[in-house]
Amino acid sequence: MFHLRLTLYFICFALCIIGFVGAEDPYRYFNFNVTYGVISPLGVPQEGILINNQFPGPDIHCYTNDNIIVNVFNYLDEPFLLSWNGLQQRKNSFEDGVYGTTCPIPPGQNYTYKLQAKDQIGSFFYFPSTAFHKAAGGFGAVRIITKPLIPVPFPPPEAEHTILIGDWYKANHSRLKAELDHGKMIYFPDGILINGRGSNKISFTVEKGKTYRFRISNVGLQNTLNFRIQGHKLKLVEVEGTHTVQNTYSSLDIHVGQSYSVLVVADQPVRDYYMVVSSRFHSTVLSTTAVFHYNGSTVPVPVSGLPPIVPSTEIGWSLQQARSIRTNLTASGPRPNPQGSYFYGEIPINRTIRLVSSAGGINGKQRYAINGVSFVPADTPLKLADYFNISGVFRVGSIPDLPTGGRMMHLDTSVMGADYRAFLEIIFENHEPLVQSWHLDGYNFFVVGMDRGSWSPKQRKQYNLHDAVSRCTTQVYPRSWTAILVSLDNVGMWNLRTEFWARQYLGQQFYLRVYTPVHSLRDEYDIPSNALVCGKASHH
Repeated sequence: MFHLRLTLYFICFALCIIGFVGAEDPYRYFNFNVTYGVISPLGVPQEGILINNQFPGPDIHCYTNDNIIVNVFNYLDEPFLLSWNGLQQRKNSFEDGVYGTTCPIPPGQNYTYKLQAKDQIGSFFYFPSTAFHKAAGGFGAVRIITKPLIPVPFPPPEAEHTILIGDWYKANHSRLKAELDHGKMIYFPDGILINGRGSNKISFTVEKGKTYRFRISNVGLQNTLNFRIQGHKLKLVEVEGTHTVQNTYSSLDIHVGQSYSVLVVADQPVRDYYMVVSSRFHSTVLSTTAVFHYNGSTVPVPVSGLPPIVPSTEIGWSLQQARSIRTNLTASGPRPNPQGSYFYGEIPINRTIRLVSSAGGINGKQRYAINGVSFVPADTPLKLADYFNISGVFRVGSIPDLPTGGRMMHLDTSVMGADYRAFLEIIFENHEPLVQSWHLDGYNFFVVGMDRGSWSPKQRKQYNLHDAVSRCTTQVYPRSWTAILVSLDNVGMWNLRTEFWARQYLGQQFYLRVYTPVHSLRDEYDIPSNALVCGKASHH
């Protein structure tokens, strides 16, 4: 009798899953009104970018495979775009929202993004990609929730909270952009924000004995930030769409552009505690606090005691923590099959790419480069030029696979070609004395190795080919290297960039053109019917 019931249970489960696949996926609609507004997160009035009069912008919540329709009205006096950090835009790089793929929304006009959370779960965020708008706000969280019948490797928490952390400038974004346009590097940020507010302006209320999930994203401009809660442990459960081995930490280093989910048990005496965010790896340490408030606490503000101290600036502690973050092989992801059923370590590598960042001057102005090439935008989005076969916009192969070995840099609209379904090894090499953070649109990749010093082929012996974490943004420590493996299963034009935003603006990025000669909707969707056209594509 027991075996019969078990069999019937699995049949019903399978039929439900088939139902998910067969039915059209739900639609979720959002209207975003983008305006300027006066904000004072660090006590100084400045021009911010608001979405629906909110700073940060509203959360987007959806389930795996949902269609997300976001109608963006641009009420600014300049062009504007939103990009979607971590959403893979399967077969649809037209909607990626960076200038290499999408025409900016002109002032006074709107554009409707048609996205899908295809085969994804996890914690992500959106942000403005044009000009230097990211320094003014316009960002918000994206939460892709597991479908109800797919098992999650932990009990449902009492509640979930979004935490957007980031470094911040008191100066207006237009002034910062002007400095960069004049060939100068901008100064160190002035402070740190938690959900757009300064110290002790945010409070999270908890009930003793309950467990809470915090989805944390570093939406800042350059700094690694350390997150911790006074007297409480952080159990890591998810990183950028991957359920992780559930290690417990006293604090987490979250590099710029990265997202983490942690579970926190309210298991301490009833009072208020500090939630602390501090910058890392710089002689100047910025810090801010929020309040972790137990319901029933009568302890007056400010919180009693001192905030927990920031970890050492020594790299080894952070490096060891990064290596400890691994995929939970037995947990389901967006589908019911275990995450460990994809044996990435057994796939032959088709091609090795080594990317070295550099800083220098070109024509008397500060620039940044990858393999000696400092990116300059074309007058036409590269994806549109590719789709319409417009010549003279970019050249595939304008950035080499390997560093040139010299210190000379030059300007170009750098595009690297790659074959659809190739399996790449990419080595990020950092010869500079600062932490780098790298993001690839359209993909998650396996972070198989990182260490100090220079990379050589013998380093492959230390790769994690079993349970490396799969994510879309990875750090490279000072004078160190990080290796990733990525399967190019998503046709399109994809931005690979530093998340150090001033360096990105001044050239430390390029586009990876993942190409197949077969034109089929199985591999890539047609251009959206409502796509904006600009530059040389204006008459197509």
